[in-house]
Amino acid sequence: MVIPTSSPILFGSSPRSSLEMLLLWLLLLLLLPLPLLAMHWQQRSRGARPCWLISLQHRVAWGLLGWAAVWQQRKLERSTLNVAQSQQQALRWCLKKAQGSCCLPRENTDVSTFQNHLPLTQTSHTQEKESEEKLLPSTLPQYHGDAPLQATLLGLITLNKAYPEALAPGSTACVTPASPWPCSVPWLGHALGRVSPVGAKDARTLLLEALISPGLRVLEARTAVELLDVFVGLEADGEELAEAIAAGSLGRLLPTRAAELQEALQQGPRGLALRLWPKLQVVVTLDSGGQAEAVAALRVLWCQGLAFFSPAYAASGGVMALNLWPEQPQGSYLLPPGVPFIELLPIKEGTQEEAASTLLLTDAQKEEDYELVLTDSASLTRCRLGDVVQVAGTYNQCPVVRFTCRLGQTLSVRGEVTDETVFSAALAQAVGQWPGAKLLDHVCVESSILDSCDGSAPHYEVFVELRGLRNLSEENRDKLDHCLQDASPQYKSLRLRGSVGPAKVHLVGPGSFRVLREALAACSSSVWPPEMPRVLRLRRLVQLLQKRVLS
Repeated sequence: MVIPTSSPILFGSSPRSSLEMLLLWLLLLLLLPLPLLAMHWQQRSRGARPCWLISLQHRVAWGLLGWAAVWQQRKLERSTLNVAQSQQQALRWCLKKAQGSCCLPRENTDVSTFQNHLPLTQTSHTQEKESEEKLLPSTLPQYHGDAPLQATLLGLITLNKAYPEALAPGSTACVTPASPWPCSVPWLGHALGRVSPVGAKDARTLLLEALISPGLRVLEARTAVELLDVFVGLEADGEELAEAIAAGSLGRLLPTRAAELQEALQQGPRGLALRLWPKLQVVVTLDSGGQAEAVAALRVLWCQGLAFFSPAYAASGGVMALNLWPEQPQGSYLLPPGVPFIELLPIKEGTQEEAASTLLLTDAQKEEDYELVLTDSASLTRCRLGDVVQVAGTYNQCPVVRFTCRLGQTLSVRGEVTDETVFSAALAQAVGQWPGAKLLDHVCVESSILDSCDGSAPHYEVFVELRGLRNLSEENRDKLDHCLQDASPQYKSLRLRGSVGPAKVHLVGPGSFRVLREALAACSSSVWPPEMPRVLRLRRLVQLLQKRVLS
């Protein structure tokens, strides 16, 4: 996997670092007044920005983007060709930034000394020790380094090469208040050619602006689960949105477009995106924990026939891994060797127990699984993040990985370990046997959380949101337990002995998981990016779903 270091839109030149930075600042100074000028035009006549202004903004933004991307590409090449040196520099940066007393010499500490003196710590990310009344603040380090900027700049370049017309002016719409691009820069909207109103943050306004723009080629949302919520909400509120478009709520009377929206919705969810936007090519969302089911549902239903691209993987605590390969259907991500300082903890085969010591990025082996470990410079602690990756290849000397699961998302009612990957695969197999059903989302709960054993053996409680099935028969509910036994010999053994009871499945109504996500986002321990948990530990969160059970 190698990407070229030059591109037609990068002007094909190789400026020196100082000259390059000077040109970047000059271009930025030229661009900064343009949003104010655009606002002035919008205030005078909404939606009537002159074509020359739109074109100028787009050209200057792409000029700035091109130079910045050359710079970041060079930094990435240097760091990935000298991974050991880059990680040593990252370690020195952590030691230099450490606050308070430190038991290590900060100038001449090698990696082995650092690892021997600082033990690994467990994060509170999994909610396992949180009280029912209040979520505890997260202890995860919030590091970003160069990765968000590199993911944004290089992701835009590779996306533009894969879909040459996708980023033309007026071809992109973001339907969530937050963008999927990890680094927020003032000129990004102009480079993307977004149709969103200047300063718009209301989700309904963003969706309306996208709906009245039939020529879209790129649809953006911060995460896949948020985009799923947008489409579910669009179906529920479609009539109201069509009336708003016809009445000119955005300053333009568009009765024809309102009629097109109503007609598209009447044909059902499958292929809805392409009916609304016939030129649509790609969906851009930020990948993070718990997004796989939402992506699968979007691919099968609303976004059928469209490509998906995630510019980065946002692991627990905001650690960024870069995606330089938009053409690959399954996300492959480059772990950057710079700040923050990342280590890899081997996962023993067949278990989720840690090995004796961590490895550096250069020691990663292909097809092996590792848990990410991050050093927090503020307190100089080495935190296990719980995110597990599998090495798929290399980029220069750096590992290219795929994220597989999160260690905190495991079920255990009798000492067994049913991890996120095993359970999700068993559930997908069971849903495949439910006629007409498409899985939108799910969470699991250990029966002890709800005191729901009632004298019976402890078991799993499973809440699912489906499309295409309004009632679950007992026969269909039993299929999940059979699939779990097939997937996990340990679970099967406990079931045969009667130590664990059969999993109970509850079907919840449309929008139930959106309510759950809103409750999670309001929690004080919410980390960025928003992850979708698969195992709930708090009774009050589960009760939100219990109130919405249909069957």
